[in-house]
Amino acid sequence: MAVGLGPISTLHPVPGFELGIASAGIKRPGRKDVVVMRCAEGSTVAGVFTLNAFCAAPVILCKQRFLGPVRYLVTNTGNANAGTGEAGLANASAVCAKLAELVGVDQNQVLPYSTGVIGEPLPVAKIEAALPAALANLGADNWAEAAAGIMTTDTLPKGASRQFQHDGVTVTVTGISKGAGMIKPNMATMLGYIATDAKVAQGVLQDLLRDAANKSFNRITIDGDTSTNDSCTLVATGQAPLPEITQASGALFSALKQAVIEVSMELAQAIVRDGEGATKFVTVQVNGGANHQECLDVGYAVAHSPLIKTALFASDPNWGRILAAVGYAGVPNLDVSKIDVFLDEVCIASRGCRAASYTEDQGARVMAQEEITIRIELGRGDASETIWTTDLSHEYVKINAEYRT
Repeated sequence: MAVGLGPISTLHPVPGFELGIASAGIKRPGRKDVVVMRCAEGSTVAGVFTLNAFCAAPVILCKQRFLGPVRYLVTNTGNANAGTGEAGLANASAVCAKLAELVGVDQNQVLPYSTGVIGEPLPVAKIEAALPAALANLGADNWAEAAAGIMTTDTLPKGASRQFQHDGVTVTVTGISKGAGMIKPNMATMLGYIATDAKVAQGVLQDLLRDAANKSFNRITIDGDTSTNDSCTLVATGQAPLPEITQASGALFSALKQAVIEVSMELAQAIVRDGEGATKFVTVQVNGGANHQECLDVGYAVAHSPLIKTALFASDPNWGRILAAVGYAGVPNLDVSKIDVFLDEVCIASRGCRAASYTEDQGARVMAQEEITIRIELGRGDASETIWTTDLSHEYVKINAEYRT
């Protein structure tokens, strides 16, 4: 059940970027599971990728290629091509080579992406057979169909779009993402693709994506597992008739940065809202830290606690579990007598113990909501961080117990 996530809103086409979808039948016959994206010649590309040491073969190739000229991106679902060694690299390269042959570019100009079951050989022949249909389907208006084409255990496609005006020119930023389980991104999301028609120097684009990821995709967690395949790519096609952005300053850059961050945050929060088995969308806000890292440590301790997540699922205001998680987060010299904890605006703990004004009915009322904010005031400094997470339900266990069956 997706929490507060409905149909995709309008996804504006990005001049110079096209998407095509086809069926390879990797896991199920007829399932549209291959997506090809074409970038205009001269596009710049930025990427952030998983830090999992067992990173998938397509991630390895993307990291080697994305700084060069890129013309095509190819994604398959149903198979992660991870934990597959040299054979996996050869298979990912073969798919890129076939696409390159069909369109007449160098295979190094093709970036591969995969998502699905880990440890299984990539069905190269099936994917290659689907490429002509995906190419024939290329169109600037296919963002929503592509969002559905990259899904695995997602229940709904995820997309976001923004436009702004600069010197009378409309600039567009549109993106899609997928992910519902194995979510604690580290430098990226499960799979995310964002494109803009602004013209941006590669170094500026890379810094922009890294900043956007750290404000969005790197602030979500469903189950605390960092995937082998996390990849997020930002493409600037340069088709808007505006000067190239060569520095991280000025009105055009500021407007673009705001749009990219807004799209990234909407996509990241959509992943949490569609978390496997999720019935709650939970914001964990930590204020008053001595530095940002200790705020993150506290936030993730709360967001990852199975006891807190199951209490959220049961709508049980068991606030002692929150205090316990804050206490074991590893913050040095933590003075618990300065800590206040809130469920929405209900103060449940003040100065390290139950708030005098708190009643169980107040806590139960908040915990019954689909959307909840857990706010922790550390009283140590001025740093703040926000993380988004879910509860842990019976359905999450069922989905992951039966994932390969």
